[in-house]
Amino acid sequence: MSLFDRYIFKEWLLGFTLALGVVLGILILQNMYDSLPDLLENGASIRQILFYYSLSLPTYLPTILPITFLVSLLFSLGSLHRNNEIIAMRASGASLFRISRSLWGVGLFLSVLVLYLTAAVVPKAVEQSRVFFDNLSFEADEKDRDEKDVGLVYHLGFDNQKAGRLWFMNRFSERAWLGLGVTVHTRDANNFEVGRISAREAYFDDTLRRWVFIDGRELMIDPETGDPLRTVPFERKEIEEFDEDPSLMLALHKKPKELSLFELRRIIRTLPPEENPVVFSYLVRYYMLLAAPFSCLVVVGIAVPFAVSGVRTNPMIGVSKCMGLFLIFYVLVSMTSILGERQMVPAWLAAWIPNAVMLGMAVVLYRKAR
Repeated sequence: MSLFDRYIFKEWLLGFTLALGVVLGILILQNMYDSLPDLLENGASIRQILFYYSLSLPTYLPTILPITFLVSLLFSLGSLHRNNEIIAMRASGASLFRISRSLWGVGLFLSVLVLYLTAAVVPKAVEQSRVFFDNLSFEADEKDRDEKDVGLVYHLGFDNQKAGRLWFMNRFSERAWLGLGVTVHTRDANNFEVGRISAREAYFDDTLRRWVFIDGRELMIDPETGDPLRTVPFERKEIEEFDEDPSLMLALHKKPKELSLFELRRIIRTLPPEENPVVFSYLVRYYMLLAAPFSCLVVVGIAVPFAVSGVRTNPMIGVSKCMGLFLIFYVLVSMTSILGERQMVPAWLAAWIPNAVMLGMAVVLYRKAR
């Protein structure tokens, strides 16, 4: 690493550390404002509160690292430009890329780091923090209500087209892991209903990986006429082929942004989007999460030319232009997400278009700034 690289890296690192601390502190305070009253209401101790926020902390990093990187680049390079140090470096024969080489290395490192966090650390943190918070809430509610009436999800439906089964539950207790008022319609290869199971309760046996129905009846249906053939009541009935996991049903009941990368991948693998169009929004979100880490490289490509091009008396001109360009970047992300969800472009392409467009623009800006 040359003298230029060490000096610029040192100037950037100071700004990055300060910006990261400020942004992270603001996000934690915002989260505390939203969730701390609920934690206290559920009887959480100080130790449990600290544990919950320690679980939540990694989930912020993939979002704030690119933003913090942008802010630190703009102000560190803007300060160097204002003090004529960038001009002196370029007068010595150093190109813009040569000056920013260490920053490109940092951008690549942060991209790999954010990708690792997104793929391995954040999914576990998202799921664990959600389970921890829900369990606190369930324990508080159990003091006043029966376990079956705690953590209820109403009107839970699930269409397993591959197996030909359509599920509907009036209520599902996340605490008791029990469905109430359960109906399952079974269909043949031609999508005609051939049977129906209705039960007062049903639960999923984790050991045998099958559903157990309590106090219900099984209705046989003629697929050609739709007329009922016979009804068989039962007190308890296990059906081996009914292996739908309720956690997957609950995941589909949530918005894509509320799910971890692991949960999104599980939905996509279990329910192919080609067979279930509703899954396309989860597929787009999955690819967006994988593409997002490389925005750190976009940050370098856009921030460096703008930071060194503003007039020395008012470096905010370059900063404001750069922030405006990144506003366009996030508008692109929103637009391509909509296009991907509506199947107008492939999901993977919708995720990568914003990065590709902005990196192409960065190449143009670099050439102009040389």
